[in-house]
Parts: sequence; C-alpha cells; structure tokens
Amino acid sequence: MNAVAHREYAMEGKYIKVTMYDDRLEIDSPGKLPNIVTIDNIRNTNFSRNPRMARVLADFGIVKELNEGVKRIYSDMADYFLDAPEYSEPSGQTVKLVLRNNIIARTARQTETAEKKMAEYWDKLDAIEKDIVTIMGSRNCITATELSVMVRKTRRTINKKINHLLELEIIKMNGNKHDPALTYSLNI
Repeated sequence: MNAVAHREYAMEGKYIKVTMYDDRLEIDSPGKLPNIVTIDNIRNTNFSRNPRMARVLADFGIVKELNEGVKRIYSDMADYFLDAPEYSEPSGQTVKLVLRNNIIARTARQTETAEKKMAEYWDKLDAIEKDIVTIMGSRNCITATELSVMVRKTRRTINKKINHLLELEIIKMNGNKHDPALTYSLNI
C-alpha cells in the first residue's frame, strides 16, 4: 500500500513490481525518493508524494493514519523477529524495498526471546512445550488445531502439552473450554 501511495505517477509506462523469493520480498516503486527523503533518513522523515491519495486511503480505512507506512514496516519486521527493511535506489528512477525472511535467524530470535521471557520455567518444559511457547510468542492468540499443524504433533499430544502449560500458568485460555473457537495466548 505504501508503494501505491508514494509512487511517481508522472512516469508513464512504469508500474509497481512485487517479486517474491523464498527468502525475501522485493518491491520496486517508480520514481526516486523526494528531495527531503534519503535512504539514511527514510525511517524518520515524513513526506507524502501524493497527499490527496494518502488522505483518501486514510479516510477509507485502508491505512490507519497518515505518515505511518515506513515506521510500520520497521515495527512489523521487528515484531516478527525479522531483519530491518532495506531501501535503495538502484537505478535512480525507482525505489526498491527488500523485506528479508531468514527463517533460521527468525526461529533463533523467537526461541531466544521466549527463553528470556520464561527464564524460570524454561528448564521445566520439554521440547514440544518450548516449541508451543516460542510460536505463541509471536502471536496474540492461537488455537490448538493451529498449534498441532505448526508443531507437527497430534491434537491429543498438543492438548496434553497445553494442559501442562496451563497448570504452570505460562499460557491462558481465551474463552470457554467448550468453545470450538477457543484460543490460547501467553500469560507472561
């Protein structure tokens, strides 16, 4: 959406290009950065190339607020334990954004974060419980079925592990235990 709001529409015959690779997403947007925005200050400098379009996107609720795009990209990448976004102007006529998805580094960061949060409990958990807690660390809530798929264990095994984590008060139920849409989230 940021590319749509800020591309240079005066450049005819150009288009926004989104390319997905196994380890990254690349977005090329026509037009170079405006005069006051540079690769070095893009994170903290607010500028709208197309202010009317930005206002319409905000008014229709497509974006939350004006001037949130780049800050939100940085914030969301950090929240999901991913590397910071990489901006560049490779041809001088386009802005390129690279969003990397290093699964190995992301998993290591998630595990490290979960371990820090649960220092007193971590050694009491088995490998499956550690996986569950690590997954829950990057989500607001999750169902037992989703955990079963992500951890690659049967629903019965997941339920046993969930019950143990509930007993330790590491996680909490969001709703009634008889609710088919019951979710769980971290309690710590």
